[in-house]
Amino acid sequence: MTNDKPDPSPARPTALPTASRRMPAVIGAVVAVAALGVLGLYAGGWLHGRPAGDQSCQPAVDTARKIAPLAHGEVAALTMATTPLKLPDLAFEDANGAPKKLSDFRGKTVLLNLWATWCVPCRKEMPALDRLQAKLGGPNFQVVAVNIDTRDPEKPKAFLADAKLTQLDYFSDAKAKVFQDLKSIGRALGMPTSVLVDNTGCEIATIAGPAEWDSDDAVKLIKAATAPAAAGL
Repeated sequence: MTNDKPDPSPARPTALPTASRRMPAVIGAVVAVAALGVLGLYAGGWLHGRPAGDQSCQPAVDTARKIAPLAHGEVAALTMATTPLKLPDLAFEDANGAPKKLSDFRGKTVLLNLWATWCVPCRKEMPALDRLQAKLGGPNFQVVAVNIDTRDPEKPKAFLADAKLTQLDYFSDAKAKVFQDLKSIGRALGMPTSVLVDNTGCEIATIAGPAEWDSDDAVKLIKAATAPAAAGL
């Protein structure tokens, strides 16, 4: 990970006017607002034992809980979903420039990967993703690797050809909006970024950084994650 340039440091906050006599009242108001927020959170579901988030994605959280013991070794860095989250319907293009969306893969468990040729860990990771697709790719699972090079569109294609990576379908987003969309929900902190997505578009797990995706550890975990899809659930 690490190739994502950090955001510029925020400007130093300007000093607030001195108003010592008003501070107790202001603090009291802040506390009151915070208390109302907590009450709202409870009223919104926690009081009834339900996690926040899109409840249609609860099965993905259940899957994450089921496969969590398998997140060790080469995939130990995976963070399992604990709150239901429906991913944005990310938009990108296929090798012919035709529009694609994450929702086009409904019915399959997807390993969504963002990569770029300027990202050294990404380049090292791509052969393992290619081999993973060769091992498990099919009607229930697909590696969807989206390139986000923003300058030369031929460079990533040339990289894949030179490395003889033929199992992965080519997807790209020359504006890198997919990265920003995932970053906006806290799921993209650097490059590469990968999200394991269930067959309804919900997050199962996320990893910031590379992994040995064709390792025994990864294959076992993904097979377990795709089991509900394979059973038609």
